[in-house]
Amino acid sequence: MISIHKIFMEKKSAYILFLGNIKYDSRCYNLYNSLTATGWKVSALGFDWISPNFKTEHINSISVYKLSKQFSSIFFYLKFSFIILYKLIFSRYDLYFAEDVYTLPFAAVIAKWKKAKLIYDAREIYDNLAGLVGKKYIQQILSAVENKYIKYADHVITTGPLDADYLNKKYSITNIIIIRNLPLFRKPDAPVDYCKMFNLPPHSRFLIYQGVILKGRGMKYAYSLLKKLEGYFLIVIGDGEYKDYYQKLAADEGIAEKVRFVGRIEQDKLYNYTAGGTIGLSLIENISLSYYFALPNKLFEYILCELPVIVSDLPQMKQIVENFETGYAVNPEDEDSLLSRIKNLEDVQTYKMLKENCQKASQELNWDKEILKLLNNL
Repeated sequence: MISIHKIFMEKKSAYILFLGNIKYDSRCYNLYNSLTATGWKVSALGFDWISPNFKTEHINSISVYKLSKQFSSIFFYLKFSFIILYKLIFSRYDLYFAEDVYTLPFAAVIAKWKKAKLIYDAREIYDNLAGLVGKKYIQQILSAVENKYIKYADHVITTGPLDADYLNKKYSITNIIIIRNLPLFRKPDAPVDYCKMFNLPPHSRFLIYQGVILKGRGMKYAYSLLKKLEGYFLIVIGDGEYKDYYQKLAADEGIAEKVRFVGRIEQDKLYNYTAGGTIGLSLIENISLSYYFALPNKLFEYILCELPVIVSDLPQMKQIVENFETGYAVNPEDEDSLLSRIKNLEDVQTYKMLKENCQKASQELNWDKEILKLLNNL
């Protein structure tokens, strides 16, 4: 086993590539910080087309370029390809991280050309993404890209054991390391007071939805619950292409006053926003294989911030919640069960017990321990 001391002494270099804003992606952000902390020279390249009024920015060794889908998807991908190729051709690193399938072919070719190592983060089942249901042509393209270039990787990372089994069977690869979407072990220091922030009644209870705002992530179930719960509000931490849709839907369903959107929060401040909640929700719908295998970072961020959780009874989430007894896994389409579990959490002793279990679980379920599995293989 390679010691962390040896990694520090070697001072190698790494380049992290991601089609997204690294500042808002805990997986990339934590990887960047972990490698930097162990003595690596690390640069990162990301893209942003979601944040309002975003301008290309370069902070330390992290560059995030502005993209836009305003004109066409073709122009979007042409600009993305030009930037990433330009940056890669004039770079030389010991190790390239392709943090998604979109950056994989670029990183694979450059790593081979420059005799560097390549790590591919298969963070999703890309040929079965929920957002591509009904778009078989795009799914086939992503599958073909992954099939061609995944074998270039020295290591392939997945977020859970079911993902690893799927890729092993599909591509006959064994160089897989499971790195779950765990948060840094850093407790909140100043939890947000949502009653004060939004001028809401004292003792209000807050359901937290955290992450990218997309269909299939459980917002519709949370909205249905709000109609039947008194004294509850939904706090939406994140942004995404369906934000306007869900804001309009809240107004149409007469619950706009019970849903508060706080936008995307940078990782350094995120935990304080999470910790201001009462219950963490992850009611992902089983509409694709990628969602069926879901083991999202927000689940572990809730646990770190000691929020009892209510999650979909999908296999990998259910296993975590039941093994560590940090909340409940239920069928999100069963509204009576959802309401029952929320009512259970109104019991002071039950809520206290689950919070204590979250505190214990966070000692194990954190990035600081998880990332050693990768560092010891570099």
